[in-house]
Amino acid sequence: MKKLNTDRGFSRSSWLILILFGTIGQLAWSVENMYFNLFVFDTIAPDLDTITLMVQLSGIVATVTTLVAGVLSDKIGNRRSFISIGYIIWGVTVALFGCLSPERVGGLFMRSGAEAVALTLVLVVVGDCVMTVFGSSANDAAFNAWVTDNTHSSYRGKVEGVVAILPLVAMLAVAGGFGILVEAVGYTALFIGLGATITASGVLGLFIVKDSEKIQKSGTMRDIFYGFRPSVIKNNLPLYVTFIIVLVYGIACQIFMPYLIIYMKTYLSFSVIEYSIVFGAAIALGAVINLFLGAVSDKYDKAKLLYIAAGVMALGLFGMYFSPTENKTASLIVFGIFGFVMITGYIFVSALCGSTMRDFTPEGAAGKLQGVRMVFSVLIPMLIGPEIGNAINRAQGIKLENAGADAMTTDFIPAPEIFLAAAIAVLVALLVIPLLSKVKAGKKQ
Repeated sequence: MKKLNTDRGFSRSSWLILILFGTIGQLAWSVENMYFNLFVFDTIAPDLDTITLMVQLSGIVATVTTLVAGVLSDKIGNRRSFISIGYIIWGVTVALFGCLSPERVGGLFMRSGAEAVALTLVLVVVGDCVMTVFGSSANDAAFNAWVTDNTHSSYRGKVEGVVAILPLVAMLAVAGGFGILVEAVGYTALFIGLGATITASGVLGLFIVKDSEKIQKSGTMRDIFYGFRPSVIKNNLPLYVTFIIVLVYGIACQIFMPYLIIYMKTYLSFSVIEYSIVFGAAIALGAVINLFLGAVSDKYDKAKLLYIAAGVMALGLFGMYFSPTENKTASLIVFGIFGFVMITGYIFVSALCGSTMRDFTPEGAAGKLQGVRMVFSVLIPMLIGPEIGNAINRAQGIKLENAGADAMTTDFIPAPEIFLAAAIAVLVALLVIPLLSKVKAGKKQ
């Protein structure tokens, strides 16, 4: 069998697989993280408590699934099947999710009014968790391990720069086009179309995805706990300190990200076209800049570059908090500019942390450590971040206009203080970065 790539560089076929499955996977996650929330808010009930719960449970399911699937992919020495079959089923679950509505659910279970709404909210949360099982198996566990298997530290920063941009490319497509498509065809048709695309990519993966020759069958199911062993942590301190940095940044993002589009639509009163343009332009510019930054990061100390990335991201969040609201034009311009600054810092942080984690992942342990990565990057941030954000929203109590007497609504909308809290959380990460430099220096000795 021909080797997929070597340490001399990333092959064309590897780039194709990376970009195809990375983009489609991130597109699915972006829709889940942003438009599933808006879907619930717009079509079922404007209930931020349910949205918060959905995000938290999804984080738990994603982490547990990645722990199990990552170890399994190591045990059988196969990433290809997890990626391809996982994407196929993932797409089906996304399509089914779009078919949920109080009318359909009420008719199926012979319920109406508040009962139908409540039952639909339950099914939405359950459906989101089911989707996460297959998405995390395919993307978080298998695809991420595949990238580690097929890259080398000499060019990993360049590859990771692209990996870090893919979520933003997906967010650009989601923010710039999904709102318009929702108005044109509705949520159901949109989710069915997205699901079909994800499934089609999985079918294609059966033919084009190849595992690295370096991967071998290794470990047992007891390796689910491998990454939590004191000896493993002690022997890989740079990796675990990077996990802590990722944890802090993750909490910062989850404080505001689940509520971002709802905030632009309700608090700032942006139309679909307006928030699509503002958000889309910020993401596009941030992604272009980070293409350059990702390649440059291979030439410098990534720990030191994190100081710059953190400062840029915090500056953007502070600016988003202080954006004017009295004048629509001024609000669009200022929020867009500082949104671009935030996005630029956010992508750069993701690229630096991602390449550092891959650099310090022990040989042959990529699969069994994906679940540990998820604990720090997804589970804890998605439990803590949305809770902080929604507590701020609840405390500010900005009323939802025209809420009426709907029993299934929290009757408040996202508040600008979520960006202030996120900026402060980003700055906390600065306290951890010196520790990364110290343990990296110790590792080299």
